Amino acid sequence: MKLWWGLCAALAVGNAASGAEIADPALIAARGAQMILLGETHDNPWHHQNQAAAVAAIAPAALVFEMLTPEQAGIANATERSEAGAMATALDWDKSGWPDFAMYHPIFLAAPQARIYGAAVPYDDLKAAMSDGAAAAFGDQAERFGLAPLAAEDQAAREAEQMEAHCNALPEEMLPGMVEAQRLRDARFSEVALQALAETGGPVVVITGNGHAQRDTGMPAYLAVAAPDLRLLSLGQFEAPPQDPGSVPFDDWIVTAPAEREDPCANFAPR
Repeated sequence: MKLWWGLCAALAVGNAASGAEIADPALIAARGAQMILLGETHDNPWHHQNQAAAVAAIAPAALVFEMLTPEQAGIANATERSEAGAMATALDWDKSGWPDFAMYHPIFLAAPQARIYGAAVPYDDLKAAMSDGAAAAFGDQAERFGLAPLAAEDQAAREAEQMEAHCNALPEEMLPGMVEAQRLRDARFSEVALQALAETGGPVVVITGNGHAQRDTGMPAYLAVAAPDLRLLSLGQFEAPPQDPGSVPFDDWIVTAPAEREDPCANFAPR
């Protein structure tokens, strides 16, 4: 989530079937999907511009945000969306740890009638997943979303991704818990997205990090178990062309300029 804003694109590589690079994000509106996952690198303004363009073309009935809690979503639904500053204040955005709300505000404006849903997982639930596993933290519906133990090879691959995402600076004993926290997020995001679809009829757009949108290990893997007939489309956004386009785990993908940022690994360097 927020710990690896600048690294999400690097991790969005897997073994799923490749999609296609597109230049215009609005093109995905014609695909007839019930649910569209719009990935991002969180601090990249061009990724948010593309999301806003896609949302305007799709005209979704519901917008699901990884960045919002359910309580914040309720506030967003009751708040006038036209003024970015007022909306950010109402959401207490400056204390959220996410990038500048000005980058996200156009997404809200692109679908002014869409119902807002918040999918953020409470910190205590993430701690429970790290200590007891994602299935235990998720609760009674864990089986519905396929939260079974991972195969050893898959577990090792996901632990390696977590290590890379944290600049190879994490103690190895933390890695299994980090994987479980990520699995809990993906399953919970999927649950909220399906709730949004059931309550509004769709289409539903999910605004989330690239890792959560990728088909092999992100939300689509859980949605395939919970709602196998769902017409789903995932969009990834990169800051450089992927080295192996044949392994990009998205239905569609876009390459943008990179965001200007400090070295995300600087905070992990020895002092």
